[in-house]
Amino acid sequence: MNKNESRLRRAKATRSRIRQLAVPRLSVHRSGQHIYAQVFDASGARVLAAASTLQKSVAEGISGTRNIAAAAAVGRTVAERALAAGVTAVAFDRSGYRYHGRVKALADAAREAGLQF
Repeated sequence: MNKNESRLRRAKATRSRIRQLAVPRLSVHRSGQHIYAQVFDASGARVLAAASTLQKSVAEGISGTRNIAAAAAVGRTVAERALAAGVTAVAFDRSGYRYHGRVKALADAAREAGLQF
């Protein structure tokens, strides 16, 4: 089993537990160059809010797209958009990634912006 298969196995287990909670979920995807975050409704059928470092409004004022500052900017933006959509509490889906570095920075920034985990 390689690294990505292990990550996807962990993500699958986490998502099955989140599905039982029946709350919206904040899902994170991390690549080498960018970081993405989406808030799905409880069924997982609709995206309620999204943000990534590819968006010009998020990328303004940050020095790069692969660092902790960029992840924090994405976390703040997705939290603001989720609150505007009427979502106040979510389950954090880290997609099998370790809660460390960019993933942790995104989660902390989303909490500071008013989203409850």
